[in-house]
Amino acid sequence: MSEKVKGPASYFPSIEEKYGKPMEYWFKQLTKVKTKTHMEQVAFLKNEHAMGHGHANAIVAYVKAKAAKWPSAN
Repeated sequence: MSEKVKGPASYFPSIEEKYGKPMEYWFKQLTKVKTKTHMEQVAFLKNEHAMGHGHANAIVAYVKAKAAKWPSAN
């Protein structure tokens, strides 16, 4: 039995379903604003892609957590 996904990634299935794009698309969108603050990145997803706050925040939090773990990946 697989472990239930927790944290920001738990939103990914509903984000893909609601906005019709794979998560990789959203991660790439954030590269356009990678030097901005967390909330500026959230605002970018909300304003440019009409994304809800919770979904936008989950994506940004996930990307920032991954960057903190593997800084050379940026």
